[in-house]
Order: sequence, then structure tokens, then C-alpha cells
Amino acid sequence: MPLLLVALFILVPIAELAVIIQVGGAIGVWWTIAILIADSVLGALLMRSQGRATWKRFNEALGARRIPAREVADGVLVIFGGALLLTPGFLTDIAGLLFLLPPSRALIRRVFLRQAMKRITVSMTGMQPPRGARRSDDVEGTAVDVDEPRPQPPSRPGLEA
Repeated sequence: MPLLLVALFILVPIAELAVIIQVGGAIGVWWTIAILIADSVLGALLMRSQGRATWKRFNEALGARRIPAREVADGVLVIFGGALLLTPGFLTDIAGLLFLLPPSRALIRRVFLRQAMKRITVSMTGMQPPRGARRSDDVEGTAVDVDEPRPQPPSRPGLEA
């Protein structure tokens, strides 16, 4: 985790500056600034449209009484992509576009959810099984059926049927 933070807060800005300097040297400072402003504005518009589409699918899933797991993941990726597009720099803009465009977002979502499920499984079990070990779903114990009386709502005086 500390290595990831070093990459995010030190290496990415240095790489962004290097690319901006190279682009500025090739096309000029003002054109570089204009492109960075334009892609931030276009990114905000794309984030807005993709966010609305994701929100619509989220509500449709709820209306169909389906768990909106995919829609929630898409919403997170759209927000993250929008933040990357609003950050000045060409490298973060490319990454932001990947998070916002539906085909690449679907691929990122699949990888993200697969990794998240691995972490959830490991944290729930407390440890990982040894390589090659098979997990058994057999549980020893005894099952007992219990019929409990259903609770009756309290009666109110004067409301007898």
C-alpha cells in the first residue's frame, strides 16, 4: 500500500509534468493549455451523461427488485473517471476516459469486482487455504425444526371485528 501511495502522489505528477512539457514543446504553451481546459470541460460533460445513465440503470434495477451491484460499481467508476478527467494532465485524462467509456468501464469493473471478491473471501475466512487444497462445504451437526407461534398484533379496544 505505501508503494501505491508513492506512485500516486509522486510518480504520477512527475510523469504528467514530463508529458505536458513535451506536448507544450511540440505544439506550444497556449495550445497545450487550451487542450487541457477543453478535455476537462468535455470530461465533465461525459461524466455527467454517463452518471445520469448509470443512475437511470440503478433506479431500474431497484424497480425490478434486483440488487444493483453492477450499477453501484459503474457509479464509483464514473465518479473516479470524472475526477481523473478534471485533474490537469494527459495521462490522467486517458485513464479517466477508460473509466468513463462503457466498453472499457465494463472490463475495469469485471477486474475490480474479481479482485474485491478475492479480498472479501480472504477476510471473511481469516486465512487463505493452502495451494491445491479443496474446500469442503460439509458441516457436522444436528438440525431441529422449531415451530414457534406467530406473534399476534395487540388488539385495540373498540376495534373488534
